[in-house]
Amino acid sequence: MAQCVQSVQEFIQDSFVPLVAALCSEEAERLTRKNSLSFAELVKPFCRLTSEVHMRDPNNQLHIIKNLKIAVNNIITHPPQPAAIRKLLNDVVSVSQPAEGLVANVITAGDYDLNISATTPWFESYRECFLQSMPASDHEFLNHYVACMLVVSSSEPEPVEQFLKLSQEQHRIQHSSEYLYPKWFIPNTLKYYVLLHDVSTGEEQRADSIYEEMKQRYGTQGCYLLKINSRVSNRGTDEQIPDPWSQYLQKNTIQNQDCYEDSYTVISNKNTNHLISDGLDGEIKDGLSNNFKTHPLQLDHPSGSLASTDYMKTTTSFQESKKPNSGTPHGACLTLTDHDRIRQFIQEFTFRGLLPHIEKTIRQLNDQLISRKGLSRSLFSATKKWFSGSKVPEKSINELKNTSGLLYPPEAPELQIRKMADLCFLVQHYELAYSCYHTAKKDFLNDQAMLYAAGALEMAAVSAFLQPGAPRPYPAHYMETAIQTYRDICKNMVLAERCVLLSAEILKSQGKYSEAAALLIRLTSEDSDLRSALLLEQAAHCFINMKSPMVRKFAFHMILAGHGFSKAGQKKHALRCYCQAMQVYKGKGWSLAEDHINFTIGRQSFTLCQLDNAVSAFRHILINDSKQSPAQQGAFLREYLYVYKNVTQLSPDGPLPQLPLPYINSSATRVFFGHDRRPAEGEKQAATHVSLDQEYDSESSQQWKELEEQVVSVINKGIIPSNFQPTQFCLNRYSDNSRFPLAVIEEPITVEVSFRNPLKVPLLLTDLSLLWKFQPKDFSAKHDGETKELGTCVNDMIGTEAIPEFLINSEETKVARLKLFPHQTGELHILGVVYNLGTVQGAVTLDGIDPSVGLQTGKFVSNGLSVRGRQDLEIQGPRLNNTKEEKTSIKYGPDRRLDPIITEEMPLLEVFFINFPTGLLCGEIRKAYVEFVNVSKCPLTALKVVSKHPEFFTFGGNTAVLTPLSPSASENCSAYKTVVTDPTSVRTALLSSASSVDFGVGTGGQPEVIHVPLPDAVLLPGASVQLPMWLRGPDEEGVHEINFLFYYESIKRHSKMCHRVLRHTAVICTSRSLHIRATVCRSNALEDEEGRGDNMLVFVDVENINTSETGVKEFHIVQVSSNSKHWKLQKSVNISEDKDTKLASRERAKLCFKAVRCKNSEENYTFADIVFGNEQIISSASPCADFFFQSLSSEFKRTHVQSHTHTSQRAVKQSFDETVRLIQRCSEVDLNIVVLWKAYVVEDNKQLILEGQHHVALNTVGKEASSFPQKQELPETVLLKFFRPESTPVPARPTPEQLSNLIKTSLHYPESFNHSFHEKSLCLVPVTLLLSNCSQAVVDVMIDLRHKTTSPEALEIHGSFTWLGQTQYKLQLKSQEVYSLQLKACFVHTGVYNLGTPRVFAKLVDQVTLFETSQQNSMPALIIINNI
Repeated sequence: MAQCVQSVQEFIQDSFVPLVAALCSEEAERLTRKNSLSFAELVKPFCRLTSEVHMRDPNNQLHIIKNLKIAVNNIITHPPQPAAIRKLLNDVVSVSQPAEGLVANVITAGDYDLNISATTPWFESYRECFLQSMPASDHEFLNHYVACMLVVSSSEPEPVEQFLKLSQEQHRIQHSSEYLYPKWFIPNTLKYYVLLHDVSTGEEQRADSIYEEMKQRYGTQGCYLLKINSRVSNRGTDEQIPDPWSQYLQKNTIQNQDCYEDSYTVISNKNTNHLISDGLDGEIKDGLSNNFKTHPLQLDHPSGSLASTDYMKTTTSFQESKKPNSGTPHGACLTLTDHDRIRQFIQEFTFRGLLPHIEKTIRQLNDQLISRKGLSRSLFSATKKWFSGSKVPEKSINELKNTSGLLYPPEAPELQIRKMADLCFLVQHYELAYSCYHTAKKDFLNDQAMLYAAGALEMAAVSAFLQPGAPRPYPAHYMETAIQTYRDICKNMVLAERCVLLSAEILKSQGKYSEAAALLIRLTSEDSDLRSALLLEQAAHCFINMKSPMVRKFAFHMILAGHGFSKAGQKKHALRCYCQAMQVYKGKGWSLAEDHINFTIGRQSFTLCQLDNAVSAFRHILINDSKQSPAQQGAFLREYLYVYKNVTQLSPDGPLPQLPLPYINSSATRVFFGHDRRPAEGEKQAATHVSLDQEYDSESSQQWKELEEQVVSVINKGIIPSNFQPTQFCLNRYSDNSRFPLAVIEEPITVEVSFRNPLKVPLLLTDLSLLWKFQPKDFSAKHDGETKELGTCVNDMIGTEAIPEFLINSEETKVARLKLFPHQTGELHILGVVYNLGTVQGAVTLDGIDPSVGLQTGKFVSNGLSVRGRQDLEIQGPRLNNTKEEKTSIKYGPDRRLDPIITEEMPLLEVFFINFPTGLLCGEIRKAYVEFVNVSKCPLTALKVVSKHPEFFTFGGNTAVLTPLSPSASENCSAYKTVVTDPTSVRTALLSSASSVDFGVGTGGQPEVIHVPLPDAVLLPGASVQLPMWLRGPDEEGVHEINFLFYYESIKRHSKMCHRVLRHTAVICTSRSLHIRATVCRSNALEDEEGRGDNMLVFVDVENINTSETGVKEFHIVQVSSNSKHWKLQKSVNISEDKDTKLASRERAKLCFKAVRCKNSEENYTFADIVFGNEQIISSASPCADFFFQSLSSEFKRTHVQSHTHTSQRAVKQSFDETVRLIQRCSEVDLNIVVLWKAYVVEDNKQLILEGQHHVALNTVGKEASSFPQKQELPETVLLKFFRPESTPVPARPTPEQLSNLIKTSLHYPESFNHSFHEKSLCLVPVTLLLSNCSQAVVDVMIDLRHKTTSPEALEIHGSFTWLGQTQYKLQLKSQEVYSLQLKACFVHTGVYNLGTPRVFAKLVDQVTLFETSQQNSMPALIIINNI
């Protein structure tokens, strides 16, 4: 049980006090009414004696009474009605609430820290009121009147006569058979005559004389003169007199209320019907049984015997007595002296009147009992004799018959013992009282008078406990027997409850909390919800106050108590109990219990108009992961919406409340700046740009950032500005949100909010829009405007789009895209979302009940109920982890994605691709068109496009737009510029030249950044322009994602935004077409047609690697072109005479071309076209040359990356010696081969002609080159190296291979020679040895003819011959010089001979080492010697 203000001894003593009746004349009552008090109320605060009182027991022993209290009540001639008692107890409990600033008692038990109210004043008030309002019963005398005060005013004409009348009236009430209520202790009741004198109006002399007469008549100890009202009531209120009555009047009981009519009015109703009760049957016996089903605060309608005037007066008097309690001051006419006089009066009455009367009565009763029973002189001295005699074993309670209806006559000795025991108990003589109770108990049990026996057992147990020095332990079994008897046999729950209240308090004082809790729980029943609730709450406190607190039992019983309070109409107490229990269940995973508690708390809070608490409780039910059924969740939601609606109606102009549903995943919020992407229209395909439908890809995002940095760097001459901010169209949790994003005026801002419905019922959001605040700023004028709050009132600045209906199904995650349209520059802050939360009609039926019926209140319907509220978007930035301080603490950076800056107007570009393919063959050329549209109100300029794959597309060179297509090309829909060739020029090179500058190569800029050739370089508002765009399928098969970034600027420079970009990702699927390998080697022919000695052979190997799935029937090689600054193809030397080279699937063709050195032109590239068909494709024009130059730059970029490590080492040392470089260049060749082809495709029974080109870059003599680099297969496992690899030394001299290519040799001789060996035995054949210096340096050459073939195989095959003449020659060849050396070979017989035996050595002039050339090993020089 909870802590009490009083000790258990004080509580019991104050529960059983001597009762004194008060009978006042009408005039006396009027005097006390001046103070808004009845006479009984007037003396109430002074009824406790401040000093000890002495009296003598029957043995003449002195007995000390401490802290004695008496009770003075007005006479009420009818018993209190159970309904009125119930209403009174309900009111007492409801009035008593926990104090506002009360410090809660914090109890720590295990994992729990509970805030629990240490005291329960409502329970103490209930207990006190319950004990005081108990009706008097015939089986005990504790509630019977011991004395009666007769009060008359001194201002009456005949006070003595009035006293006589009151005395007669008291006698009539006590002894007449008409009045069986109230009950009187003994027939000869003490009458005490009180003369009330009003000091302010009455004559004091007259009062004194009347008092003297009273003393003569009634004796000095039987009367008293009480002077009151010394203070004039209309005096100034500056003097503060204490009001001791207020605390008592708040605890009004039935018995201390007086009908405010005079006593005659009360008595004049004697002819009306009264409810006669002896305390053993009827309504009183049933106690506080809850027989009626109406609200506990409503009284029964009077019917039958209850329809009496007295009953109605009791009710009205109770109501009237409550009215003055609220604000009327009490004791307004009384001074502190009057307070002392009243206190003195009570003391005089007790000392001189009451206690002597009680002492005398105890003696008389003792004497009567002795005389009747024939016992020894004193009952007190004979107690031991009684107890030591033979004991009759007590029968168990179940063996006894139900004889609760047995009545004793008033003069029965058993009742006299009980009467004496009660008197002793009232004056604190507990030892004597215990003896008497014990004796009476045995007599009653022998007679099987169970009601009387239970009463004796109850008081015997209490007396035993209260005996000073505790000579015997507390007999708890007495109490248990009494409770069981009252409850089960006598069916009197009132008396059983009194027993439980007393015994539980005693057990608690002894630390027996478990027994006390069991006792309290045992008395809970359905007949009184209020009693059950109070007792369960005290049982819960018992559980928590144990040595090892039982927390869950405490919580469970608190819930039961709360339920009981709720049924009894005690909403505040119910709410308090549930809240205290919630501390235990919260956060422990007991979700269903939590839901029940929160739901009840919400209901009770709503009933008590604590709307904020109600909203909070319902919010908890909804936001936790509920395990309830859909029907229950729907009920919770409807109840929550109804409560919320009431909250908002109270303050319609207040701030919007925060709604708990649906959940918002703030970090998943995405913000998109700009218009939605247009869909494709027919052949027109809009640039993909960025949309909210695309998933974020960090790798892709980084690529776009790099492309933008690349183009910005080119625009700013290689430097990225410090204030450069990469354009981010879509901000999300992965993007860099540390800077304020930039949005453009008049362009929408789309915010994607991710909602999640945790419930199993759908949610309907209506009128869903964004909540924002805006601060206008003119960035050009540099002054700030005022901040405008909340976007409902300033829609002219920011347009807000609302979604009328947004349905989220059960347990669904769904995104809403909400738009804002800024109409002014400034700083925008998106705060959250605002919407109406509601349910869907017919979404849930509750256990088969029509949902329109709603919950218990009957106010809910499943549609039309919605509340308006908001939810804030609070996004936590990324955790900082850079500095040491940030690493050791938890700090988060800012996330600015919801705080865009609205900048001035900017141009807006839209790009459309017309006839843009999705599939190409590798190397296929396709012509498409790009349309650029300026959809803004300001012109754009500096349009550029940047891509990581510039070799994929071209807008044509500088001449492409100006040069019209040839008629034949347009007839065949060819992407190339073609001209019809002369049939005589087939397989012979047609020459043209072009500058790389025209095609954007060699300008010093980055090849990835391509200028878009806009007419006039400006695109005006609303204007559009279409430009041709040639595409070439990438050389590798597969799916290719090619990113285009279009960059453009405004003509006017802005402070915030310098440029804008537009993204496009083209997805091209390429399939295999041709694979081309080429080799270049020195030609044996030393002179070309022009007599120059430098020429080479180019071998081109073309293979059709296309698979048949693509529908390609065959490929035609239509043209082979070369592009170089130094070399050109001269003619085709193919043996085949076919005009066209056709390749079916998996076929291969070999082509051979002669290449010669160009005339020196360092500036331009020479293009040589060898045509196999009727039309020449002009390879020096767009698009053929564009793709060639782009492949050239990408090839250079690739080789540059590969050789980066070598160049870094080279930079440390001096560059190669010039002569060494010259040697190396001998083996280098700068020749690019372009193979142009057509493919015939059958598609849907139609034949299409595709065209394309492949490039092969020939760099080194004798080294094979391919149209696309072969992938190097990486080893599966690579060993880890833990040592630093040594840097490869750079060769300081040329390799033997490079030196062997210095000199090209060629033998000129007849293929067959006829000689008559019969005529002349030696055959001499003239042979010319041509030596050509391939380098730009002067070379020393040595020819050695003495070399013989030593291998026997060579001898067998070729035979042996001899060179005649000089066997060794030393020559010096100048740069590019061709030298002819005449030799003679001597043969002795016929045969086939290899003349390639001369060894040629060469060295640079300033070098020492000779290197043999590799020419003689390349092929045998065979000669046939015939004999004629």
